[in-house]
Amino acid sequence: MINYNPKDWFTFIFHVHKADTIHKLWPLMISMSIFSAFVAFLELNVFKLSKSDYVSNIGMMHSLLGFVISMLLVFRTNTSYDRWWDGRKLLGALTNVSRNFAMKIKALKLPDEDTRFFEYGIPKYAFALKEHLREKKYFGKNSFLIEVEESKHIPNQIAGSIILRLYELTSQGLISQEQLIVLTNDVNQFTDICGGCERIKNTPIPFSYSAFIKKFVFIYVLTIPIGWVFSLGYYLVLIVPFILYVLASLELIAEEIEDPFGYDANDLPVDQICNNIEKHVEEILS
Repeated sequence: MINYNPKDWFTFIFHVHKADTIHKLWPLMISMSIFSAFVAFLELNVFKLSKSDYVSNIGMMHSLLGFVISMLLVFRTNTSYDRWWDGRKLLGALTNVSRNFAMKIKALKLPDEDTRFFEYGIPKYAFALKEHLREKKYFGKNSFLIEVEESKHIPNQIAGSIILRLYELTSQGLISQEQLIVLTNDVNQFTDICGGCERIKNTPIPFSYSAFIKKFVFIYVLTIPIGWVFSLGYYLVLIVPFILYVLASLELIAEEIEDPFGYDANDLPVDQICNNIEKHVEEILS
């Protein structure tokens, strides 16, 4: 995730960051510029069409469809941002549950060996969830405290190990039944958070909807030179690529943030959140 000062307009306007969509779109923008120049040359110099010809009415179609495409892109962007924000709330809940769980373990004054188990297990769940969402099978070395099998659901294995240790402590009389219920509720929240993150990760925007928007934007921009050449002339060479940049950038940004757990510049700071959980749990239980 990019850390920035939202009040620094100069940086936004004149600095092209690696996350800027122009890096992905510039080949297509140049192609559209060449295509626009070719269409303008044919209509103005070869066929010598005039504004009174029927082809000029294509501009009316763009005026009508402009509202439709803007509504589609707004809905697309809002839907993707909702997924991004839901992911941020889930990771925030993971941080809070990890801290609260560690505080409750600290208050129990368990033997040092058991305390070290939870000091290791709580942040390990966060790191395992991070790698699970990034579809990695191996996220680090096993420990004698908690061993996992890479072929299985690793976050579930860690949560199961934590639950098992709680029941063992209850059978030893170190935790009461009432305390077990409270602590088990925190572990249940871990799995609820994992399920919520998996829902975002595994259910992208429907393919037909995403494909339709891309086709709509492409055809819309591709037909702009045909109808607007009589009003804009060869200025189409500059204007059409800019329109493509604006419309296509909205779709690209929506694609990037709809899966917020990856490595893209605008994704959530998952690594930083996991490191903070590890740091805070260690501070509480040390």
